[in-house]
Amino acid sequence: MVTGNFTIVVEFILLGLTSRQDLQILLFIVFLTCYIVSLIGNIVIIWISSTNPRLHTPMYFFLRNLSFLDIWYTSCVVPKMLINFLLVKKTISYNGCVTQMFIHMTLGGTECCLLLSMAYDRYVAICSPLRYTNIMHPTFCIRMAAASWFAGIVDSVVNTVYTLQLPFCGANVVDHFFCEMPTLLELACADTSLNKTFLFFWAIVIGVIPFFVILITYVNIISRRRKAFSTCASHVIVVALFYGTVFFIYLRPGRIHVSSYDIMATLFYSVITPMLNPLIYTLRNKDVKLALKETTGKKIVLWRK
Repeated sequence: MVTGNFTIVVEFILLGLTSRQDLQILLFIVFLTCYIVSLIGNIVIIWISSTNPRLHTPMYFFLRNLSFLDIWYTSCVVPKMLINFLLVKKTISYNGCVTQMFIHMTLGGTECCLLLSMAYDRYVAICSPLRYTNIMHPTFCIRMAAASWFAGIVDSVVNTVYTLQLPFCGANVVDHFFCEMPTLLELACADTSLNKTFLFFWAIVIGVIPFFVILITYVNIISRRRKAFSTCASHVIVVALFYGTVFFIYLRPGRIHVSSYDIMATLFYSVITPMLNPLIYTLRNKDVKLALKETTGKKIVLWRK
């Protein structure tokens, strides 16, 4: 759209993961498989932890929230990416791009805070077992989960509003497979230093502070109950995978983009981690495996009858 001497951007072109046409179908199959595994894994976690009384505890309440979040986290990115693998012209409308960016940032911020809630739950369970049921009562757990969602929404609203005030008047080629805010800021035809500083600040508030609180929590667990730390191994793995790649993207204010590295990091925490989370919690968790056997066993018995 042309307005005066400027061309207002109404759509963006997504370069995706590769420009090689011979790899498009292969990548489509690979990421479709990852997406299906992610959906099935997270749905199974929600189903098992909701239907089996053994798993009606605060830990699995937060795990259900994490699985629900991961379903939407990967769904706001992967379906559009899969469609683009089959198209020659890989475009997304301006409104679609903003919506994708807003949802992705909301869910990412929420997961940062939700992982903190899960770490606190493990801390209370291990270091104050006699007070666990009094501290982690259902109302408190719901408030912690709600606070995580609220923090993610506020983070996304503030940063999205600031981004929408920028003019996009020419360059519309996004060197990425979806509309991620740091990449989109590079296309604005105005000074974005304030936006990048603001984004960096919120990354500190919503990411770094929860991460260091989690770190302190596990240091306390190790110092008090070293043998019990193994019960937290699944959560530690998830935290390391998620925060490590998120920090790589959002804690470099005013950086020069190394596109291939940025894309790989984003791919990992937006697509791979949501797929791995159910596998990590299932493979390393005896309660989940036992509940899965009990539930599937009952289904088989009913089916035979």
